[in-house]
Amino acid sequence: MSKIPFRFDHVGSLLRPERLKEARAQFKQGTITKEALTKIEDESIIKVIQKQKEIGLEAVTDGEFRRRWWHLDFIAGLNGITVFDFETTAFGITTEAQGTFVSGKLSFNSQHPFLEHFKFTNEQAGETLAKQTIPGPNMIYLDSFILSKQYHEKPIYPNKEAFIKDLISTYQAAIQAFYDAGCRYLQLDDTSWGGLFDERFRGLIVEKGYDPDALIQEFGAITEAVLANKPADLAVTFHFCKGNFQSHWLYNGSYDKIAKRLLAIEGFNGFFLEFDDERSGSFEPLKNIHDQRIVLGLVTTKIPELEAKAELKARIKEATQFVPLDQLCLSPQCGFSSTHEGNKVTEEDQWAKLKLVVETAKEVWPD
Repeated sequence: MSKIPFRFDHVGSLLRPERLKEARAQFKQGTITKEALTKIEDESIIKVIQKQKEIGLEAVTDGEFRRRWWHLDFIAGLNGITVFDFETTAFGITTEAQGTFVSGKLSFNSQHPFLEHFKFTNEQAGETLAKQTIPGPNMIYLDSFILSKQYHEKPIYPNKEAFIKDLISTYQAAIQAFYDAGCRYLQLDDTSWGGLFDERFRGLIVEKGYDPDALIQEFGAITEAVLANKPADLAVTFHFCKGNFQSHWLYNGSYDKIAKRLLAIEGFNGFFLEFDDERSGSFEPLKNIHDQRIVLGLVTTKIPELEAKAELKARIKEATQFVPLDQLCLSPQCGFSSTHEGNKVTEEDQWAKLKLVVETAKEVWPD
């Protein structure tokens, strides 16, 4: 577990094969059954796990092939959550989207479909470690509670403290359930922290009566409480990017406002952070790290151009001004397909970038 996150790692989502996309469309149209779709999902996952093994990854995922969204499918499976459809321009394009709001007492569903999904992935991974990704708790706090118009029209909880108590117990139960299902590498994807430094979102938060600076401390406290009872042999990592929707992003700003609090969360074994372009700012906020690992997201999943290995090595060296080399790792800045549609890259681009991560890391860290 001390080696997690690995020197070369990846965030989790992978481009859906055309056959899977077609099957999902057919299921939506009612021309194939759920069983038929699941069979195609199973076959696609088996193939993508094998491909991850072939390029040498030390932890494999199911590519999030059973999901429509990187976060909503998990959140929708919890008790007390309602999903709704809407249209958004938040990512710079007009597109159909979905949201969630707290509509009842929040709790973990012991029959959550992700548990069986993980068991299948774990079985197919064999001797290779299977990694499970789920959205972090503050995704629900920010989107489904604080900023939710639907929630405020019909509030369920008498105060935020009562909600936070249930949010924490829900995630503690989820973590234990995945552990009991055999998971030993869990990743919390939590982009909500970006809303605490992006000026537009900070304004929206203030409009709802909350202080974004105070929320930085609350987000940290919630996350620490969620991790407080995790099994000792369960590695948990944190992933953050500034949005990843069909090669578009959501948040702007640097890590300066959140780094000190976020990187102090010692329940995490490591942090996957986005550093693939100038919007990420400098590596200086990383000086706040304790003894965990930082996974530098230097390889972009947004565009097909392949990074130069020499440039990646130079950027890793630059990061060592603030973090010892032994605490650093390398990965893409996010997944390749945070939603079913995927980013504007091909499967060939995807595998080339993952191979580059593996090759570069092996040359930088001989261990």
